Amino acid sequence: MNFDDFSLAISKIENIPLPAQASQLKMVPPFRQELLKQQADTIKYAKSAGVLALFYPNKNQETHLVLTLRKTYKGVHSAQVGFPGGKLEIYDTSIEAAAIRETFEEVGVPSDNIKVLRALSEVYIPPSNFYVHPFIGISKETPRFIKQDKEVEAIIEVKLSHFLDDANIITEKVSTSYSVEVEVPAFKLNNYVVWGATAMMLSEIKDVLKQLM
Repeated sequence: MNFDDFSLAISKIENIPLPAQASQLKMVPPFRQELLKQQADTIKYAKSAGVLALFYPNKNQETHLVLTLRKTYKGVHSAQVGFPGGKLEIYDTSIEAAAIRETFEEVGVPSDNIKVLRALSEVYIPPSNFYVHPFIGISKETPRFIKQDKEVEAIIEVKLSHFLDDANIITEKVSTSYSVEVEVPAFKLNNYVVWGATAMMLSEIKDVLKQLM
C-alpha cells in the first residue's frame, strides 16, 4: 500500500475499539495458561517495558513495518524476532517514552521522526516476568536504520501487504526457554518465524488495520 493512503487510513485508529484478547488469543502458545498459573505469585512484581510498531515508507513509498532479530545470548528471548523496545528506566518519563528511546537506540530512528498514534493492549510475558506495552506509530520519512550491534542481530523490514496476508500465519515447532519443543501459532515474515508475545501483539495490530484498510 502507498504510504500516503496508509497514513490517511491509520489516522482514524483512535476511533477503532481494540480487540485485545480476542486477537491475542489467536497466537497464544499452548503452554501459556500453565505458565500464568505457575507465576501467579510473581506477576504482581512484573517489570514494565514499551515497544513500538513503527510503520514507514520505503524509497518507493510502499508501507513497511520494522522488526528486529535479537542477538543469540543466554536469556529467555535469545534469537527471537520482536519490536524495537525495552524496559522502563528510571529516567523515562513514561512507557511510551521508553519505547521511543529504545527504538532510537536499537534501530536508529530519531524521536523527532516518530509520531505515536495509539497505545495497544499490553501483554504479559511469563518467562521474563514483564508487562509489555505496545504502541503503534509512523515515520513519514524513510528511515536510515542504524543497528545497535550489541543487542540486534538484524533489522527486518516487512512489507505491509506481506504482514496482512493470512497465508503467512503458520504453525511452527519452536524450542522454548524451558528447553521444550512445542508447536505454536506464528507469523512467517521475511522467512523469519515470529511467535509468542510479539505474535500476540502483531495479531491485534493486524486486526485493527484490517478494519481501517
